[in-house]
Amino acid sequence: MSTNNCTFKDRCVSILCCKFCKQVLSSRGMKAVLLADTDIDLFSTDIPPTNTVDFIGRCYFTGICKCKLKDIACLKCGNIVGYHVIVPCSSCLLSCNNGHFWMFHSQAVYGINRLDATGVNLLLWGNLPETEECTDEETLEISAEEYIR
Repeated sequence: MSTNNCTFKDRCVSILCCKFCKQVLSSRGMKAVLLADTDIDLFSTDIPPTNTVDFIGRCYFTGICKCKLKDIACLKCGNIVGYHVIVPCSSCLLSCNNGHFWMFHSQAVYGINRLDATGVNLLLWGNLPETEECTDEETLEISAEEYIR
């Protein structure tokens, strides 16, 4: 992926919610534009949403580029909220991109800017860990394993 000349570290991190049912779909969203048509606003995320969306329908291609896509729908209400780039085309990979392959339509999703740990400043992508921190339950499991040793 070509992110050498592009920087996304100053972009705000958003919580993405379904406009139809208000379900939180991702806590790692970013405002984005479609690479093949920069007039189209989207949201994107770098990590597959867990237990909030699922694939629907068949894979397809658009007339704009040769990326292989598959729609995703909100598990709570069933509405299509975006798509996953199953196989990105070389043109999009060589473009200035953020490395996100989970895309959300701005007509179906809204974003709420996240705050940093202080609760005062907006959380920026440059300050976000590559993966979300583990849950307390996961920490307890690891601690229990360590304790047994």
